[in-house]
Amino acid sequence: MRDLMIITAAVLIASTTAVAALFWWMDRPVPAYVTPSLPGQDNAPKERARGDKVEIGKFFKKFAEEYDRSLTGEWGQFRGRDSSNICRDGIPLADAWGKQGPRILWSRQLGEGHAAAAIYKGRVFVLDYIEEIKADALRCFSLADGSELWRRWYIVDVKRNHGRSRTVPAVNENVVVTIGPRCQVMCVSSGNGDLLWSIDLVAEYGSAVPQWYTGQCPLLDGSVVVLAPSGKDVLLMGVDAVSGKVLWKTPNPSGWKMSHSSVVPMTFDGHRMYVYCAQGGIAGISAEPQDAGKILWENSAWSPSVVAPSPRQLPGGMVFATAGYGFGSVTLKIKHESDGAFKAEVIKSFNPRQALSLEQQSPILYNNIIYGIRPKDAGDARCQLTGANPGNISEFVYASGRELRFGLGPFIVADNKFYILDDNGTLTMMKMDGADGKILGSHRIIDGSDAWGPLAVADGRMILRDLNQMVCIDLTGKIKERKEENNNGKE
Repeated sequence: MRDLMIITAAVLIASTTAVAALFWWMDRPVPAYVTPSLPGQDNAPKERARGDKVEIGKFFKKFAEEYDRSLTGEWGQFRGRDSSNICRDGIPLADAWGKQGPRILWSRQLGEGHAAAAIYKGRVFVLDYIEEIKADALRCFSLADGSELWRRWYIVDVKRNHGRSRTVPAVNENVVVTIGPRCQVMCVSSGNGDLLWSIDLVAEYGSAVPQWYTGQCPLLDGSVVVLAPSGKDVLLMGVDAVSGKVLWKTPNPSGWKMSHSSVVPMTFDGHRMYVYCAQGGIAGISAEPQDAGKILWENSAWSPSVVAPSPRQLPGGMVFATAGYGFGSVTLKIKHESDGAFKAEVIKSFNPRQALSLEQQSPILYNNIIYGIRPKDAGDARCQLTGANPGNISEFVYASGRELRFGLGPFIVADNKFYILDDNGTLTMMKMDGADGKILGSHRIIDGSDAWGPLAVADGRMILRDLNQMVCIDLTGKIKERKEENNNGKE
């Protein structure tokens, strides 16, 4: 009985102490570094009704006009003009870095997200999201010193959902095209930022905003902008880049939905086509003038509910597609039949442990080896840079090993070197020679997190970003230092 009374007293004392501590904690002021978690803060927004009006491109502001016009390099869209993610501009880059790493030429604060840069002849274009005014903003910066030249924006409510911004603009001599997180397409003059045309894919084509927002980057194929609304009636469409006139539409009889993947041009048996991994399947759409927009082939046998990487053409009429969240990868064989028709057959599908697969970034085919960073569900090989035989993606020829893992960050090839950015902003430079990979340098560029935006390289400079910051670095080790006489924040 005495023991029971002791135990009861102890429980009462502990309970009283806990309640007192709870009231003391609740009465304390909230620290400045704590961000309250509000209902719906980290979930995808409700679908907009077709009647909801967003005045795309309504606002504009010019900050400056002068930039270094002697810079003529370009990285004009997602993965470069040829979609290979290999920079072939011939500019020699440093083979080693000092203790300080590559020099940071300039940096700029951005809204929370993963939207990366396109570079065109001395200018940097990025579709930012400015939370203070709830706006998608196309911002144009000087490549030489990071000064902002102009900005065009529109008001649209985008709630935080693993960041906000996502996509890379497409730019050429005449236009810059963007797709915002909630499927607004905007096209402006690349010279002065004048609004040329716009399309709201939700309001006009019934597109469904994907979970975690739009990851599809616009494709600028010559004078044609290729988009994948994946709406009720239209799967893909071609738009004249200058006038905004719709040139062709691809029907969507199976009701496939928009994914995070981007459209990629490929050529099979002399026939140009656009290949797209939708939510529902993979399709090849004709890019030839005589039948542009025609469905040449489609296959729904491999259909992940979430797919972010873009497909990659492999030798021998093959297509490689991959996705995260346990979906692994697949190879398809594209056949051109004697009657002129195309057919796509699944050769084999793999789980993430069996073969090369990627979760977020897209693979690179380099020196007849297909490279990628394997997903977190690839077992012991998770997050390793891995090279595979493109004829058999389950045959590995290189792996970076357990001591060298990279997370979900991007990678690119320039001057025959691999540059890989890990989640936290450490950039690693490697020389790849078949089964051998040699580290040439590794340095923490950004002290941040979620450094997932694709890399861009031009004029010996690299543009990279993390969740909140965009940085320009010198890859040559020879760019002369410039005095910064510009703002370093957001308007």
